[in-house]
Order: sequence, then C-alpha cells, then structure tokens
Amino acid sequence: MARILLIETSTALCSVALEIDGTIVSSREDASRRHAALTAPFVQEVLDEKGLTVKDCDAVCVSKGPGSYTGLRVGVSTAKGLCFGAGIPLLAVGSLDVLVAQAPQRERYRYIIPMIDARRMEVYATVFTPDGKALEPVQPQVITEDSFAAQRAEGPVLLIGDGAGKCRDLLAGPQVDILECSPRADAMALLAEDAWSGKRWEDVAYFEPFYLKDFVATVSRKKLF
Repeated sequence: MARILLIETSTALCSVALEIDGTIVSSREDASRRHAALTAPFVQEVLDEKGLTVKDCDAVCVSKGPGSYTGLRVGVSTAKGLCFGAGIPLLAVGSLDVLVAQAPQRERYRYIIPMIDARRMEVYATVFTPDGKALEPVQPQVITEDSFAAQRAEGPVLLIGDGAGKCRDLLAGPQVDILECSPRADAMALLAEDAWSGKRWEDVAYFEPFYLKDFVATVSRKKLF
C-alpha cells in the first residue's frame, strides 16, 4: 500500500485526490474547464488537508487519456513536475479505465462501454467487461444507430462518460443504461494501487499523454482588427 496523488484532467472536470492505502482521504474537483489555474492549487490543498508534502507521497498517478488535448497536457505536465521535483515515481492509467472503475453496480452489466466526447457525434470509446478488462483497442468512432450493436443485442450494457449523452436518441433501449459523467480522480485509487504494486512506472522525462488523435488548431473567425 502507498500514498499516491491522483490527477484527472482529461475532460471538462479538473479533479485531484489523495489516496492512502487504497482509500481516498481528500479530494477536490471543479468543472469550469480552468485546469491550468486549478490543478496545482488542488494538489496543494489535498496535501495540506492531511499535513503532507509531495515528498511524503510514494507516487503521482495521472489519467493519461484519451481526452481533451489541453486538459491532458496540464495534468501530465503537473504530474511530471511533481515527480521530478520530489524524486518519486510517475504512474499513469487510461481515462476510459477510470470511467469503468467509477461505474455503479458494474455486476449488473454484461458490457461497460466508456466514452469520452471527441466533438460532434464522435467519441473515444472501447468495450470493457464489468471487471475492467478491455476487449478491443480504444478508438475514435462516430455514433450511429448501429454502434455497439453486438453488445446491445447481448446486453445489458452501460454507456458511461461525457460522450454518452450523444447515444441517448440513437441507442437508448431496455438493454441500455446511459450515464453522463466525467472521469474522477477519486475513482483512480485501485487502478493506481495496482500500477504501484506492479511497478508499472512511467519515464518522467519522456512520458506523453495518449491523445489518440493529433491536435488540430483552428483559425478564429472573429475579426481582431
């Protein structure tokens, strides 16, 4: 068991927590998309609440994506800076894995399909078993009435994540439950403990978020001059 700082910034929710021996002892979150302004202060607050410093922690675990390009950059850069400064290991877990970990009553479902909004009708998604095993690679996919047809036929299925709302009109049915939410740091505890005990430590210097797709910059249509 260990003391691990948990950072989740892959969506609109900025979320930080501290876990000790697998139990969440402090957490902070905010959904205003101010990741750059809030992540570091949240880290300081959860540590101060327990009278600890970063050097008192055994590791930092960050949600690596997929998700928002900007949010992931903020979370990963913060985690790397903390690990480098304190000389402690960096751990990383997938944001879709975090969604599965926070799914309620997982044993009720044959499949859990976490999905993160990728704009328009596209999501980053894959299919999991209720015990957290991914059955296929994560990929961007456009939601249509045929999406996840095989899993829905076998059901019951839980669609979970901030992209799940896109499925409501197309995929809703008696075998499908839909839960719109963002991945949270306080759901990362057991995933982080598993990575820590397995010594699946990332290279602090070279670790990069799992963007899945390249960042595309757009030109504003507003006239500045």
